[in-house]
Amino acid sequence: MPGDKTVGGGDDAFNTFFSETGAGKHVPRAVFVDLEPTVIDEVRTGTYRQLFHPEQLISGKEDAANNFARGHYTIGKEIVDLCLDRIRKLADNCTGLQGFLVFNAVGGGTGSGLGSLLLERLSVDYGKKSKLGFTVYPSPQVSTSVVEPYNSVLSTHSLLEHTDVAVLLDNEAIYDICRRSLDIERPTYTNLNRLVSQVISSLTASLRFDGALNVDVTEFQTNLVPYPRIHFMLSSYAPVISAEKAYHEQLSVAEITNSAFEPSSMMAKCDPRHGKYMACCLMYRGDVVPKDVNAAVATIKTKRTIQFVDWCPTGFKCALWSASDKIGFLPPVSMDAEILRIASDNWILGLMEYSFLHL
Repeated sequence: MPGDKTVGGGDDAFNTFFSETGAGKHVPRAVFVDLEPTVIDEVRTGTYRQLFHPEQLISGKEDAANNFARGHYTIGKEIVDLCLDRIRKLADNCTGLQGFLVFNAVGGGTGSGLGSLLLERLSVDYGKKSKLGFTVYPSPQVSTSVVEPYNSVLSTHSLLEHTDVAVLLDNEAIYDICRRSLDIERPTYTNLNRLVSQVISSLTASLRFDGALNVDVTEFQTNLVPYPRIHFMLSSYAPVISAEKAYHEQLSVAEITNSAFEPSSMMAKCDPRHGKYMACCLMYRGDVVPKDVNAAVATIKTKRTIQFVDWCPTGFKCALWSASDKIGFLPPVSMDAEILRIASDNWILGLMEYSFLHL
């Protein structure tokens, strides 16, 4: 996440996640890593193969076989230096490096083992630079391996020590949102990824757009983390509605705010009504004014189901911005992009952390 204009000049908002070559081509500031080539090969040969730099698509010859130790100590150790070399080249191309966004799932051997190793090495090489993790944890009903809990526990140590903020996701919660809110009977990984991408897009929008009450990603740690090791966030997103309902729904800021606090909107299987908040960040995007936000937050504060702890400073952090219609969005389901613009006139991303998360 660079914090300034970069090689090739141009729009700061665009250059946050893309660098411009001398030939005028925009290349994502991203490195894709896997210990086996199958998935990375899909990117190499897929529709967007011309978008990515070939050297930033890194794959090994064999996977970690759902084994944390293989991903961290043996197979992963052979490839980590190559990954860090590519990351260093990207970092050198930034005039003001803010930090890193790390995406991984901790149920498998590669995501947990190699993911932990990369976080540890990034801490050594880049010191105090912010590291935001978007981590997919195993869920009770949606599991691909019996050893997922072991990999997750082993990986959590690195997340505790080497990330500044970790946003928790799980496939079961996102599956349920797709079925219940988007009327998708059998959601695919494409549906899940598109919904998650909307959450991450809202989270990083403050880096790319101006707003009335803007918030920078580095402020999440300041406002949401009372103690360094307590930095695991639960995210929610609203409104999530199907294409058919989008034509008829007209939700107010208060309604969207209320729905963001519902357990059914959470991106991980967790009921916040059974715990207390330590901090909460509300990020509004679209046709929203501060007056409506203040009224919605005032209403939320009166609810008994939303309580804050009494042993640390608490409160709501709010951010507002509106994005241009010229920006292209990824729809959360297989629908026309126009439908998404209608459905997303007002939306909110709530980042919450709860007192009952003890690791």
